[in-house]
Amino acid sequence: MIKIDLITGFLGSGKTTFIRKYADFLLRRGIRPGILENDYGAVNVDVMLLQELEARGCGVESVAGACDQDCHRRRFKTKLIALGMSGYDRVLIEPSGIFDIDEFFDSLYEAPLDSWYEIGSVIAVVDADLEDELSDNSEYLLASQAANAGTVLLSKTGQAGAEETGRTIAHLNRAMERVGCQRHFGGDVVTKDWDSLTDVDFEAIMNSGYIPESYVKRLTTPDGAYRSLYFLNLPLTAGEAQERAERLLRDESCGRVFRVKGFVDDGGWVELNAAKKNITLSPVAQGQKIIIVIGEKLNEEKIRSVLCG
Repeated sequence: MIKIDLITGFLGSGKTTFIRKYADFLLRRGIRPGILENDYGAVNVDVMLLQELEARGCGVESVAGACDQDCHRRRFKTKLIALGMSGYDRVLIEPSGIFDIDEFFDSLYEAPLDSWYEIGSVIAVVDADLEDELSDNSEYLLASQAANAGTVLLSKTGQAGAEETGRTIAHLNRAMERVGCQRHFGGDVVTKDWDSLTDVDFEAIMNSGYIPESYVKRLTTPDGAYRSLYFLNLPLTAGEAQERAERLLRDESCGRVFRVKGFVDDGGWVELNAAKKNITLSPVAQGQKIIIVIGEKLNEEKIRSVLCG
């Protein structure tokens, strides 16, 4: 049986960054991982950030979510079948930040996946400086992603202080209460800066399994609650991309923008990764001229005017 790990977390929490570190640990241990990127939208930007792992023998596949739910589940299952036939020792799934975790469990109980895979660990990545106020939909997603996690791992702890970290753990516990889950977080949350994680830490995360907690589940997310918009071939410099991302994130007339990500060509490829409390620009070897805006109740016309104006 192939062990399969789910690395979940809300939009912009740092899942791809963690997967790069986790996959590096597995490769050094002689474990050949396959990665399935399950993005929300028609273009999967995060796959480009994992290309260095491909060169080391790690397989990277993607499922784009720009289709109806049934179609997405078929694609997801088909990719898992392909990975199961490819000889990987362990499979890592990085879903979108608005993924219904039940889809993961339900898929693995279906044939033929139930005879190939067993659940390894569920790892929930949470921004250490989590926003205090989230919408009802986002609070539910935060709770549902953490409820069954064997490991809850805070990201960006080097940028957040002890007060912010404590506030985030308290927020997680409030979210648990709102969905009727009895789980309570405290010292079991991993708060170490990721650059300080040792092989012993990764070993513990790899073997942490999952917690079969119960909570009140929502059957559906309201239509249009979350949306992603794509803008191709924008002639932006890195500085212009950062400035416009900042405007989108703070201008309420654009809707509730959670994340702006993509690439610009500024004499070399630069990755943009922007959330309300953290914006980074990083040089990368390869990219594509694309900016993706993800959020709730987005105003496409206003967003287009900010990015293209």
